[in-house]
Amino acid sequence: MSQNFTPPAPDSYSPVAAPAPARSGNIGLAILAAAGTALVAGAAYGGIMSAISFQIGYLAAGVGIAVALVAVRLGGRNPVLPVLSAVLTLVGVYVGYLLDMALAVSEHEGIPVSELLTTELVELNRFYVDNIAPISLLFYAIGAYAAFQAARKSAG
Repeated sequence: MSQNFTPPAPDSYSPVAAPAPARSGNIGLAILAAAGTALVAGAAYGGIMSAISFQIGYLAAGVGIAVALVAVRLGGRNPVLPVLSAVLTLVGVYVGYLLDMALAVSEHEGIPVSELLTTELVELNRFYVDNIAPISLLFYAIGAYAAFQAARKSAG
């Protein structure tokens, strides 16, 4: 006598794959790379402002986003990165304004930009602070806000 044996139907439950481990990141490398990005993006911001003789808020936001993305990419999900990105963006935008000011002074006074950014940096900074426009403060805020939000959303 043969018995008909039908194997049991496969379970409708299939185990879910384990989530990928969270990337820890290297906070030291993230800080160095974000600082370098802030300087380079700030210099580009200053060069563009000088070339077009106009300030653009989107470029300040671009500096912030670039700094934040580099920081989060290398630093992982560290909760310090949004604040760090905002602070480094302020530095980057400041570098851009100083470069813009140095290029303008160099054009009018004939002093080399390298001299303005080294031996005459204190006087250049004083001139910038004495003549800062209120719209510049808004662009600092836009850049820092963009950096904070980009880092917060990218890390989360």
